[in-house]
Amino acid sequence: MSAPDPVALTQALLRIDTVNPPGNEDRCVELLADLLSAAGFACRTHEFAPRRTSLVARIGGHAGSAGGRAPLAFTGHVDVVPLGNTRWQHDPFGAEIVGGRLYGRGASDMKSGIAAFVCAAIDQAERLRQGPGLNLIITAGEETGCEGAFAMAASPDGRALLGSAGALVVAEPTANLPLLGHKGAFWLAAEARGVTAHGAMPERGDNAIYKIAKAAVALEQFSFDTGPHPLMGMPTLNVGTVRGGLNINSVPDAAEMGIDIRSVAGQDHGVLLQCLCRVLGPQIGLRALLDVGSVYTAPDDPWMQRVFAICSARSGQAIAPRTVSYFTDAAALRGPLGGPPVVILGPGEPEMAHQTDEYCQVDRIHEATALFGDLITDWCAPGA
Repeated sequence: MSAPDPVALTQALLRIDTVNPPGNEDRCVELLADLLSAAGFACRTHEFAPRRTSLVARIGGHAGSAGGRAPLAFTGHVDVVPLGNTRWQHDPFGAEIVGGRLYGRGASDMKSGIAAFVCAAIDQAERLRQGPGLNLIITAGEETGCEGAFAMAASPDGRALLGSAGALVVAEPTANLPLLGHKGAFWLAAEARGVTAHGAMPERGDNAIYKIAKAAVALEQFSFDTGPHPLMGMPTLNVGTVRGGLNINSVPDAAEMGIDIRSVAGQDHGVLLQCLCRVLGPQIGLRALLDVGSVYTAPDDPWMQRVFAICSARSGQAIAPRTVSYFTDAAALRGPLGGPPVVILGPGEPEMAHQTDEYCQVDRIHEATALFGDLITDWCAPGA
């Protein structure tokens, strides 16, 4: 089977509305599963909620092949973020190409990346049947906390479906430049309780807003007990929301604030939670809303060095090691896959993710397809 055109496949994916919420990723998954099945991939799906479907497509991976290496894996998500309030100049689901740019919600983040690795995989299906193999993990629900990936990782059936991987490529938007990892995200709800009373008699109540305000001030001065990571820098903490009270003439008996922590490689979220509990004291309760760990592969990892060499050969330039602050499905998938090295690498424009009139450069989609083909060829090479 000849591989489809990656730009045309990106367009087909963009024309399917997978804005999350509600997601409804099943139609994208059906389209991709049909293509991959026809090329000889074994396709299985995992649904964590109605119409919230993820796909794992596998080929090859025979015992004893290529020195017993585990398969190479690619991953990407088919859900996209909401459109926002600003009017789009291009139909967000029209997949128009204007001036070498392909427009649409998900063009960069990250349906172009999925199209590129699916087309590269189909193009090399014959080679892959006899080699160490390839796993394509296409997920639902990444934008709201890697729900699809975590659901597979938490389920015995899902973990069996994922299998193992010798290396993982995450096709998030990087303009085809490899990244070594990303920060973690640890989101917390801090809650204070009090006693309500009439606003004219506040001495009879216990004001929960005062407690949460003191906690917010304490967090403004909070210092992490870790030094800067050489590439990720320092972890960060931000109080993003504060809510409390029902009416102006009552003492509020409940208040809450939302805390967004972006951790660096080597930080333990459990230890960090204990530290915050000590700083805020017993009057503040903490509840985890999202716990996504950091991902990092050192630049001296042998496979990562090969990835950088392949990318450098394609781009014609030296590539500096970098990381990003946003999280990816690799945080949920890396452990179940056996802890392989991870590179973040895809054709999308990083600055266009979640933007109005999101686009991807058409040329980058073709470049990524060729680049992913190089990675597959390198992984399957005898003695690699």
